Order: sequence, then structure tokens, then C-alpha cells
Amino acid sequence: MLNPATPLAIYMEGSLGADIGKMGYGVLRYSPNPVVAVIDSGHTGKQVSDVINTGRSCPVVASVSDAIAAGAKALILGIAPPGGLIPQDWRPAIQEALDGGMSILNGLHEPLAPQYANLPGDQFIWDIRQEPKDLHPGTGAAKSLENRRILMIGTDMAVGKMTAGLELMKGAQLAGIRTSFVATGQIGITITGAGVPLDAIRVDYASGAIEREVMSQKDSEWVIIEGQGSLVHPGSTATLPLMRGSMPTDMILCMEVGQTHLRRIKDIPIPPLPALIHLYEQLTSVCGINPGAQVRGIAANTSKLDNESALREISSLESLTGLPVTDPIRFGVDKLVSALTEPG
Repeated sequence: MLNPATPLAIYMEGSLGADIGKMGYGVLRYSPNPVVAVIDSGHTGKQVSDVINTGRSCPVVASVSDAIAAGAKALILGIAPPGGLIPQDWRPAIQEALDGGMSILNGLHEPLAPQYANLPGDQFIWDIRQEPKDLHPGTGAAKSLENRRILMIGTDMAVGKMTAGLELMKGAQLAGIRTSFVATGQIGITITGAGVPLDAIRVDYASGAIEREVMSQKDSEWVIIEGQGSLVHPGSTATLPLMRGSMPTDMILCMEVGQTHLRRIKDIPIPPLPALIHLYEQLTSVCGINPGAQVRGIAANTSKLDNESALREISSLESLTGLPVTDPIRFGVDKLVSALTEPG
């Protein structure tokens, strides 16, 4: 849907620097497209790098018209508000973008395309969270594949599963391993142009949708499956379809250093990591009827710490779990690639 040469603007009004801006941050860090502007009137005149570190910067502008003047041809809704509906106060900006000839990339649950049905031929609205056609329940077919299938799992939602997975893919490719990435959320799909919007799929077809994507990557030596949610979180149903559909051979646990309870349900503690790792491994095996998968390493988000503290926490986690630990953004993924190249 999106030509990788198309210049983008990211709508982040009131949210640049906040955790609900993860769609925009993912695009800034990983999209092959040029990003010419981020829209947030509260930071007008700054560079994105003045507010948040995403590895790439661009000017922050006040309005859609400023982004059009900067050369943007498509607008990405870069904020993920709770509930996934489009707030009414975004409507003028969306209309201004369409009137200015821009296309729209919408990763929220509420579809926009039916509301703007008569766009000119060179404009489009890509509603990313749409269930694919012709889905079927899962069959466990992926366990017949001979490649490594690496599922990213987490201690909570929004702890960096997509980021760690994309960094791991880059590291594996640099090591000469034919590696592909199965995106399972709107950010990964936007970046890679393919995948499964898992939270938009009826539960009976969820494992089958993942299975179909994984089977399509059978020629890859490694298939990295983007994780969603967490077994710990009572609002998450994503882990089992991901396990059943991908039949993983390996897992990487993603976490935020220092987090003791779920971010948005603060009375639920995160279990001790060795116990949580054991639970994930047991579930993939289902009492031995599936091949099962081992957690091979930990991707630790240390963004709230200085370098010395981050290294100290990583060393502590390695002692606690006996696994290699790294912050993929800060310290790279060589440890994880090395652990995964060992026999399964």
C-alpha cells in the first residue's frame, strides 16, 4: 500500500514523548520511508531528537499544512489512544490532510476508509487493523518446518517486543542468516508492509492467521515472530494464538528493567523471571505433544537508566536467569544471535 519513497508526516499532537506515541516512534526508528515532519504544536520548532531518542530526527511542526509545505505526501496517525478509536479532535487534521492531497495510514481499530469513499485515484486510506480474508483455524502445520521460529514474548504489554524483534532480524541478517519478520501489530505491518493485525482477528482464526504467515516464510532460516501482550496481563489473549500458529523453536523474553508490576494494572505483580520463563516454556510444549521452545535470551529495556546502571542490571539478570541479557538498542543483539545459533 505504501511506496517506500513516499515522504511521511507523523501526527503526534500532544503526545510526542508520551508512551501512547509508540506508533510514531516505531515509524521513526524503522520505516524505510523519509519522514519530513512530526506534528505536535507543543514542541513546534524543535527537532524530534530534542524530545525523544528514536535514532532518526526531523522537524516538529505545528500543523498538517506545515507538514504539507515540508513535502509530506502521507500522514501516519502516530498515537495509540486506549480503545483504538479516533478522537473527535483529530478530525480537522485528518480532513485537512485529505483536502491537501495526502494519503492516510490508520493503525487504530476504527476504520477511516468507509468514511471517505470518494478519494481521487492517487490518494488512499490504509486501515491497517483489518482482518485478512479466507482465514482458517490453526492446524499446527508450522511444527513441520525445518527453520528456527523465534517468538518474542513479554513480561507486560509495551516492553519492546517489536523493537527487539526488528533489531534481532537486523543482527541475524548481518551475520549472514536468511531471516524474515512476521509483523503482528499495526506498527510492524506499517514498517514492513505485510503481516497480521492480530488484535483485529476473531479468536477462532487467530492461530490460523499466524500459521499462514509463518508458513509463507518457510524458505527463511530464521523467522522472527513479533510478540503481543503477555501471559501476565489479564487483558491479553495474544500469546496462545502466537504459540499455536508459529510453533516456535525458540523464544526471547522482553522486559523493562525495574518494572515490578503491570504498567496499567498496578496491583498485579510481574512474577519472578525464572518462574515466568518456565511457564512460557511449558505452554509451548503442552505436556510434550509439541516440540516446545526454550527461552534463549532476554531483551531488557534499560532506557530509564544510565549506562553504568544498565550494565549492572544486565549482569544481575544474567546471574538470576542463567541467560544472555542485552538492551538491543543500547548494546546490540550479538549475545542473542550467538545464543540462537547454538543447536536447538
